[in-house]
Amino acid sequence: MKEILREIGMIARSLDSISNIEFKEFDLTKGQYLYLVRICENPGIIQEKLAEMIKVDRTTAARAIKKLEIQGFIEKKDDENNKKIKKLFPTEKGEKVYPFLKREGEYSNMVALSGFSSEETDIIFNLLQRVRKNIEVDWEFVKKGNKRDY
Repeated sequence: MKEILREIGMIARSLDSISNIEFKEFDLTKGQYLYLVRICENPGIIQEKLAEMIKVDRTTAARAIKKLEIQGFIEKKDDENNKKIKKLFPTEKGEKVYPFLKREGEYSNMVALSGFSSEETDIIFNLLQRVRKNIEVDWEFVKKGNKRDY
């Protein structure tokens, strides 16, 4: 069996390392840029949805969000209808950094897919979506405290 997940892991870690080095000038630490990008793309998102989108547990998300808030990249605002719900929004500082983060993501995507035809790119995208959906079933299962039987 091919070690597909190892390859995916190496790609993810390489891109993460590059981003951590390149985003240092903005004082964004490990992985924070992922949260900031998603908040900029989804202003008003709630923490739980953001954690689900990035595929991390609520504690990890809460820590990253708190750091971004302290650093002035994002702010929490009360929901108009339910004061218990806090919505996440980028600040002016966050919005200023976002175009750079977006360009980096687009560039990394271009580099990763260089030499592939548009048909191959579509195939890769569709296959990876299927892999993600397969994994999400286990992610949801384990997240609820269950153990996988392997």
